[in-house]
Amino acid sequence: MKKVVFIGAGPGDPELITLKGKKWLEQADVVIYAGSLLNPEYLKYCKKGVELHDSAKMSLPEVQKVMAEGVKAGKLVARVHDGDPSFYGAIQEQMSFLDKESIEYFRIPGVSCLQGGAAALNRELTLPNISQTVIITRPEGKTPVPEAESIRKLATHQATMVIFLGTPHIARVIEELQKGGYPKDTPAQVVYKATWPEQKIVKGTLNDIVGKVKAAGITETALIFVGKVLDPQAYDLSKLYDPKFTTGFRKGEE
Repeated sequence: MKKVVFIGAGPGDPELITLKGKKWLEQADVVIYAGSLLNPEYLKYCKKGVELHDSAKMSLPEVQKVMAEGVKAGKLVARVHDGDPSFYGAIQEQMSFLDKESIEYFRIPGVSCLQGGAAALNRELTLPNISQTVIITRPEGKTPVPEAESIRKLATHQATMVIFLGTPHIARVIEELQKGGYPKDTPAQVVYKATWPEQKIVKGTLNDIVGKVKAAGITETALIFVGKVLDPQAYDLSKLYDPKFTTGFRKGEE
């Protein structure tokens, strides 16, 4: 089957891969997987004799070569990413190469660690009258971010924020959030390896979360959640289920 399939495998729990993702992974002849982040349990879905390549040890040209040679040999190539590669997946450069080479491909979305983390916290990230916006971002590290998208500038919106790749720089991240306008008592929670067996959750506020995270020994592979939705003491009930609210499916009470 001469094509490439990109599979979002989920945040860590091997049962969180989609049925469609699992089906195509089971059929793949060649599998390129993100070994630095992917739970190796996912590889148990691969068929016997599959050709495995760990992209953590490969450069982009090496990944491209495996894809092209696999398709040329008439094989189904699966490019397996953790979570969903729609953001921070370095996927566009791979698809651009396939477009240039006229190689057929398609994508299967996955459950992101964002959803996995929110589920672990038992929190809804958008609450009526609290926040209706979720900002997904990361701090500047080895790779820069656009000036207009700095943590400090995004913090001015006071929306719910989910910060990827931030725990190695958590002290700076929290400082920028406060300089951007979040009060010190704003809830902040960190989820380490969401949905994995070794998952950890650290809860606090912008005033004390840095110390708590350091005490827990968390330095990477974690998400930082920030916002009032994390401590929903007072919020408006949804209009969707308000008995007096008319929707396209039912008439509200008089």
